[in-house]
Amino acid sequence: MLKLQPLLILGISLLLTTVIFLSRSAEVTTGSNSTLAGLATMRSMAGESVAWDVAIGNKNPTLIEFYADWCTTCQGMASVVNEMHHKYGDKINLVMLNIDEPRWTQQVEEFGVTGVPQFTFLDSNHEMVKTLVGRVPEKIFDDVLAKL
Repeated sequence: MLKLQPLLILGISLLLTTVIFLSRSAEVTTGSNSTLAGLATMRSMAGESVAWDVAIGNKNPTLIEFYADWCTTCQGMASVVNEMHHKYGDKINLVMLNIDEPRWTQQVEEFGVTGVPQFTFLDSNHEMVKTLVGRVPEKIFDDVLAKL
């Protein structure tokens, strides 16, 4: 009996570890705040966003999101940015620039991107009004966009 006790404890520990791992994996792959859902939303928004040249060529204020596909904070912010895009999309250009794409190197340097996500707000004259980095509450986004 004494030799079975350590094996039993090991078996229970492995079972609990597996249950915890599987429950955390389910959190990552399901739900609106999940990494996969955020990545899908982010990629969809990037495909629908206003092209850089178009945004710089018109007189609408612009929100530039510097992001990366691997950035879990970017993925987590996707629902907030999407909500703001739906609320202000007809008045404000949403431009999404993937920092991993070499074609955006000049913009990354010009706007001093030091981390992602970085949200840079430009007024209608394309002058920088504000820059926010990281996880930003929806209320702050709303306040800044309403003032543009």
